[in-house]
Amino acid sequence: MSLSVKSLTKAYGEQLAVNNISFEAKQGEILGFLGPNGAGKSTTMKIATCFVTPTEGTVEVCGFDVQQNPIEVRKQIGYLPEHNPLYLEMFVHEYLLFSASLHGITGKKAKERVAEIVELVGLTKEQNKLIGALSKGYRQRVGLAQALIHDPKVLILDEPTTGLDPNQISEIRQVIRQISRDKTVIFSTHIMQEVQALCDRVIIIRDGEIVANDVIERLDQKVEVTVRVEFQEEISDASKFSQIEDFTRFEKLENNSYLLFAMERDIRADIFKMAVENDWVILGMSQEKASLEGIFKELTTR
Repeated sequence: MSLSVKSLTKAYGEQLAVNNISFEAKQGEILGFLGPNGAGKSTTMKIATCFVTPTEGTVEVCGFDVQQNPIEVRKQIGYLPEHNPLYLEMFVHEYLLFSASLHGITGKKAKERVAEIVELVGLTKEQNKLIGALSKGYRQRVGLAQALIHDPKVLILDEPTTGLDPNQISEIRQVIRQISRDKTVIFSTHIMQEVQALCDRVIIIRDGEIVANDVIERLDQKVEVTVRVEFQEEISDASKFSQIEDFTRFEKLENNSYLLFAMERDIRADIFKMAVENDWVILGMSQEKASLEGIFKELTTR
């Protein structure tokens, strides 16, 4: 595995920022790392990039432990933090050559690598401009170029599209897709559309603990299933719904309609059977698929 996190805990005094989490990420995978503010996302990323030391547990990047081999880990990782730190008084091309030199890439090899990355992230026309004169979208590209300059195997991006307009977001997405073919990308964001558009798998963290770790297609199996039912007449005793296995609650709507909720199971057959037994005439019934926003909200507020 490119990234392996095992029983990771980070405590600040009595407060647990990260509480005994474990997960893995493999080459060629874009992993969405989601959670509300203060959930532990950035702390986990900072531990993986050797900026913060863990209290307990281990993090390995390409087989190197972040505490025992931090220099080797840094060689394997490219990192774009949430607040993109750039030298605004430097020119783009100059800054990238400087970034390359920090990784021991100099001379002709550095110039070739900078030219390659500039083209990859779409900075060709801006490479001779001052970073301070660039729009936020192009500054994000510079930060991404910096993270890629040494050709890392693992790329960690913390909120890379925050504050960008739709066109800039689309362009950054294309770059991330292209570079993910032979790298592992850990992608943190609050924008659910980004997750659906980019990620192969999603981890959702709440209060320092992982509450979901799965492909997007299976995430809706971890939350309440919602079934909308319209009956010909109002149900005289709606409490009977509680007899359905895994049923959790119901909401009465207008026109003799109800929303029935159950945990992680399709209950439409059970509703139909109960209707037959009680002589309830069903005019319509449908299962409502949970949106990623709804899944995120439920998993992070339970």
